[in-house]
Amino acid sequence: MLLFDKLKTLNPSPRYQHIVDRLEQYSLLTRLDRPIGTLLLLWPTLWALWIAAEGWPRGSVLVVFVLGVILMRAAGCAINDFADRNIDGHVQRTRQRPMATGKVSSREALLVFASLAICAFILVLFMNRLTIYMSLVGVLLAASYPFMKRYHYMPQVHLGAAFGWAVPMAYTAQANEITAMTWLIFMATVLWTTAYDTMYAMADREDDLKIGVKSTAILFGDADKLIIGLIQALLMLNLVLIGNRAELGLYYYLGLITAGGFAIYQQYLIKDRDRIKCFQAFLNNNWFGMSVFAGIFIDYWVN
Repeated sequence: MLLFDKLKTLNPSPRYQHIVDRLEQYSLLTRLDRPIGTLLLLWPTLWALWIAAEGWPRGSVLVVFVLGVILMRAAGCAINDFADRNIDGHVQRTRQRPMATGKVSSREALLVFASLAICAFILVLFMNRLTIYMSLVGVLLAASYPFMKRYHYMPQVHLGAAFGWAVPMAYTAQANEITAMTWLIFMATVLWTTAYDTMYAMADREDDLKIGVKSTAILFGDADKLIIGLIQALLMLNLVLIGNRAELGLYYYLGLITAGGFAIYQQYLIKDRDRIKCFQAFLNNNWFGMSVFAGIFIDYWVN
């Protein structure tokens, strides 16, 4: 990373060089150079905050959850690489990750995860009591997800629950209550995450089959594209129900139409199950999430 290359030129001392090297490896461990995961976690959190507030949420809540998303996504990457420390070296896409190459130890990865999770929990302490209690479930989901691929074929659904748990936390932090709307947005997040993470898993399917790792991409087999399409259809229906219940208007539905266009494009990308294009379809979901949020944001702003 260019930033760390420049930092290394500032001081030639071995101690300074060691500190910069550790920071560089930890940034790679937590994927700070690849913000797609942070964005995919951020969008449904913003959906929940704006709908709970019926417009701009309180500044303190918005700051806490944006920072919390950054911290917990980074923490999730650290615990994920710890769980996959004996697997990543055998997967083409992950073989250069810091733990796979031996540049970060298991102890370091666990310390990074614990430090980031504690920082995120400190932020939550500024929220109401219900949100604090719910954060404990969030940590358990984030910490357990990486291990699920060894036990069942739907770790993508588990990831959906882990990502989706930011929704009831954000909603209760803003509104201090849990409503039917809370769970509608939560279910939308679970469906969306399951769809895009299955696309992600399609890129790794051949490697996963060789090493015995489970995923929805393997479970669905030749029906993978059809099932992803059905999940996306359920997601769009769920989002329509959210709009109806929240009494959102034209701009929200224009956002949904745009998001639906991206979902159709993702189906085009995965049609041949090409590894690179499946990963591109996964990345394209950032635009899907942004389109939904843009519709929510503009609708409340105008109305």
